[in-house]
Amino acid sequence: MRADYILKLLEKDERLDGRKLDQFREISIEKNIIATAEGSAKVKLGKTEVIVGVKMNFGEPFPDTPDAGVLRTEAELMPMAHPDFTSGPPGEDATEIARVIDRGIRESESIDVEKLCITKGEKVWSVFVDFYPINHDGNLIDAGSLAAIVALKNTRIPELDKEGKIDREKLKNPLPVMHFPLMITVGKVGNKMIIDPTFEEEQVLDSKLSIAVTEEGKVVAMQKSGSVGLTDDDVDNMIDIAVKKSKELRKLIEDGKKTSK
Repeated sequence: MRADYILKLLEKDERLDGRKLDQFREISIEKNIIATAEGSAKVKLGKTEVIVGVKMNFGEPFPDTPDAGVLRTEAELMPMAHPDFTSGPPGEDATEIARVIDRGIRESESIDVEKLCITKGEKVWSVFVDFYPINHDGNLIDAGSLAAIVALKNTRIPELDKEGKIDREKLKNPLPVMHFPLMITVGKVGNKMIIDPTFEEEQVLDSKLSIAVTEEGKVVAMQKSGSVGLTDDDVDNMIDIAVKKSKELRKLIEDGKKTSK
């Protein structure tokens, strides 16, 4: 019955929480909240709340990029965040969220990975991005992507001691973050398009498309989910919405109108 009511509201361009179809929930951002991480952030998107931590470690470069650092993104969906989440190894949902967040960062070339090379072909910095939802009320991908890029922008690289070991008590140079991609997920139900869906709204969506957009409005990555296909016109409309709303979200973040420092 609840789902039917949500659908009836959407038919009238209304939503359960009173928002417009293209309106974000209230957003807040906190930086550097984990003392033991090299970078971290907490993002609240309405009742959805997520944390991202960044750790820096030594690693070997990939054979095809011997002079570039490595980015690894993982997600853990803990039972305390939502009744649907279970303990154990990461499932399909966690893997998908991690891949989508990672792809937006990687495809936008957000990090200048060549500056993370220590010894070509032997040793580089590996950047580990760990995503944890605290409370899941929909749109984890957008919340996680925002938290990840904020955490990365505030990450500091540890110094090396005389023996070449990591000294985590001394954080030196900032991580070379060059771009600030934003992920905007557009949901489709019937002929209606909505952004920032709540958990209940996600249950009635036919499909959704998560789109990573750079500062210049360039689309660098997309991920479609849902059982119903999308037409070319649907995709074009979703991209237009994502580009427009990414500019709005970026301005809100920069102005601090709906964020906390």
